[in-house]
Amino acid sequence: MNKRFIIAAGGTGGHFYPGFSLGRLLNKQDCSVLFIVRRGDPSCQVLEDNKLKYKEIDFCSFPRSFNPLRYISFFFKFIKALFQTSHIVQEFKPDVALGTGGYISFPLIFVAHFKGIKTAVHDSNTKIGLANKICSRWTDLFLLGLPVNEKLPHAVLVGTPIRKEFAEPVDKKTTLSNLGLNPEYKTVLLFGGSQGAKGLNQALIEAVKRLVAENDDVQFIHISGERWYQSICNHYGKTSRVKVLPYSNEIYDLMHACDLAVCRSGAGTLAELVYCEKPAILVPLPTAAANHQYYNAKVLQSVGCAALVEQGPQLQAELYTLMDRILNAANNSILQTMQENYAKLGLPDPMTATEHVAHLLKKL
Repeated sequence: MNKRFIIAAGGTGGHFYPGFSLGRLLNKQDCSVLFIVRRGDPSCQVLEDNKLKYKEIDFCSFPRSFNPLRYISFFFKFIKALFQTSHIVQEFKPDVALGTGGYISFPLIFVAHFKGIKTAVHDSNTKIGLANKICSRWTDLFLLGLPVNEKLPHAVLVGTPIRKEFAEPVDKKTTLSNLGLNPEYKTVLLFGGSQGAKGLNQALIEAVKRLVAENDDVQFIHISGERWYQSICNHYGKTSRVKVLPYSNEIYDLMHACDLAVCRSGAGTLAELVYCEKPAILVPLPTAAANHQYYNAKVLQSVGCAALVEQGPQLQAELYTLMDRILNAANNSILQTMQENYAKLGLPDPMTATEHVAHLLKKL
């Protein structure tokens, strides 16, 4: 029988790509899949490129300010989103509804539950988000990307699904040569997540310029985010050992090709690092809800896969010192040890997480 699944996903790459990976797999297994996304979400283009069906709803996150107008606006959008979602669910008639984190999950899980449809939520972080905490009251299955301390009903640790492209072989020489970089040099990948990261970008620029000046065999790929691309290009000038990209849809190639990653610690990024067993310096987003990126980073730091640096006034100096120490250790000893320490994590394989989640949802 053709099973029907409706998936609410989007907002950030960390919330979108787990649902996207699952949707692609279910679609290939001859299931009917429909995505619900926020109106105007960048993920719409990815879904269109992959010929996945979606519907948009007009919704926004819960305001975290003292401005009463924002609460009034949220209330009206919330009511509107419930009606829109109810209409979509009534029309599509799913067997199972899944939310992959973020506020976009709430209308779907709420509506689906009260229509008698089986529901599930996936949360990739060690700290459960507000929307998912509320949704946990109405879910038949709560899927975890990382271990959590909270007791949740029907919880199963499955890992965070990542794109199948991460499993495809990568020719490091070709990947770096196509970027105008030297395959023989140590390569550091710098990125701040799907939205970019202003504070991290600013701290990295001077640290990178100093490392390039002091080392002849180190090079960098800096994914800046669209809005800071030109500014960062101007800061670096014409150095041939720093390649600046506004964004990359081929992050899987770049992550496999690099020797060290310096990045935020969103759960999607961590899952990708875990699969690639990539040494990392993690700089948690300081404004992340409930400081969840910090607690995500602690998981990798605890076994020595990654170093953790909190964003503060000394971030630039700390990043320079850490990168210099790791990259200049004799015989790449630190890089090798960090990579080997991934064996101590004991987390589910992110590449099989999609199949595991699909199996559990079908059992519902």
